[in-house]
Amino acid sequence: MNGICTLANDTVYDQLIALLNSIEVILGSNIPVCIYPFDEQIEQIKAAIVNRPNVFIYEDSASIQRWDKFMQAASPQSINRKYRIYGGHRRFCAFDNPFDNFVYMDADTLLMNSLDRVFQKLNDYDCVVYDFQFYHPDKVYNIQSEKLFNVFEQQQLKSEIFCSGFYGSKRGLFDQEKIEWLLSKLKEGESEILYKTGDQPVLNYMFMRSGIPIYNFAYHLPDSEKTGSAVTSKHFEERDKILYDKGNRLTYIHYIGIPPSITKALCLGENIEFPYRDLFLHYRYLREPEKRPVFREPPKSYTEVSAPNLLKRVWRRLRINV
Repeated sequence: MNGICTLANDTVYDQLIALLNSIEVILGSNIPVCIYPFDEQIEQIKAAIVNRPNVFIYEDSASIQRWDKFMQAASPQSINRKYRIYGGHRRFCAFDNPFDNFVYMDADTLLMNSLDRVFQKLNDYDCVVYDFQFYHPDKVYNIQSEKLFNVFEQQQLKSEIFCSGFYGSKRGLFDQEKIEWLLSKLKEGESEILYKTGDQPVLNYMFMRSGIPIYNFAYHLPDSEKTGSAVTSKHFEERDKILYDKGNRLTYIHYIGIPPSITKALCLGENIEFPYRDLFLHYRYLREPEKRPVFREPPKSYTEVSAPNLLKRVWRRLRINV
């Protein structure tokens, strides 16, 4: 069975709803979608998916704990000051269940096109991606480490590095034996080749160190057919609530760099501008357009907003709306 996976808690509620609506528009309401819980704060999400029979929350606690322990050993620096494990790694539960083949999408993405060719490519590869992260290896690996080029060939680093926000893969690639082997290599000193923290370096290491070939559409497609996906690319053209890159339809748009505090504030009435904001609002309020905020004043760029003051206003609005 094929399906889509994502990772969320109530902090990214607005982004998650926009993603789910975009999936429904593009693929229909029958495609199963599994949400991996970032943490226990998911009450708002639970209430929101009651009327979405194809969407469910992953509840295999043994699987979640297995990957919690793995991440704690693989990247102990990813544990915050309160010694709470950083939850991004729980997307790795997709390698356990529930789908044979899956496409993982971050909550801050919107689906723009069919995923047929991703699933088709999974007939030939165990990992299929579509992004340009390979241009920025320093966000995945410690490129100052002399050990890096002893572990990976230069061509691997040029072509296989990918963003953990969107990828297709399969169940069963990382059983406990493989996990223990990867941890043994990290403990032998290979942990120094990883970027500072987070799930993305670990995920790349898991695939690349295991010798699993990675197919990247952005690397292999002809230039005339490639599209970007990052919200930082401001040249995309919107037609009928779908984005195009020089005439080519995007597979997905990733609102990378737009924190959930910004989208939450926006949905609570703060007039904050960011790239493709109206597209996000369209999908966020697709099922409840009457609740979409209306703005009459000129917006402020999200880069100009003071985070502390913004959070204060957000909490003030939340208290008013409770």
